[in-house]
Amino acid sequence: MNTVHELIDEIDHGSMPDAERRKVLLAATGVLGGVGLLAAAYPFIASLEPSARELAQGGPVLSDISTLAVGELRTVAWRGKPVWLMRRSDEMVHALQQPNPALADPLSKRSEQPASCVNATRSERPELLVAVGICTHLGCSPVLHLDDGALNAELHAPGGFLCPCHGSRFDLAGRVVKNVPAPTNLEIPDYRFTTATTVQIG
Repeated sequence: MNTVHELIDEIDHGSMPDAERRKVLLAATGVLGGVGLLAAAYPFIASLEPSARELAQGGPVLSDISTLAVGELRTVAWRGKPVWLMRRSDEMVHALQQPNPALADPLSKRSEQPASCVNATRSERPELLVAVGICTHLGCSPVLHLDDGALNAELHAPGGFLCPCHGSRFDLAGRVVKNVPAPTNLEIPDYRFTTATTVQIG
């Protein structure tokens, strides 16, 4: 079997038949072209892969809710956003399931939530609220109020959320009341239960 140097020697000195010389030159050109194409394509392909930071920000987040008390609001970070986890009492759930003329979008028709959460409690399990804690007006974070008499009267419920920036108000399902700056209900992210007490967000 000829080595590369011997083949080059034969091509240079014309001792190789023309047909064979053409085959060798075509093969060599194909190999060099393939290597060049791979070298040129690598940076482009590498740029399509998400960075470690993007993977960390966009990946799912697991949260154990086994110790989440009734009325407690816990915040976890997901995709750079605060996501609320709140265990609602039976009284809170009952209030959410009643008609409330104060709400701008009670059936969440103009709001962002998974299909499994298009219901009065905007959740997969009535007792657990999972919501992005960012006001849909200008991005402030609303504050939970459980003992605000005026808010409770407006929402016909034992509690709600009040945005400290411009006064938007939301019930315990994240539904916005009428005539406030926030245009839509709070966002409900995609989530699922991986165990009876573990929620995967994203």
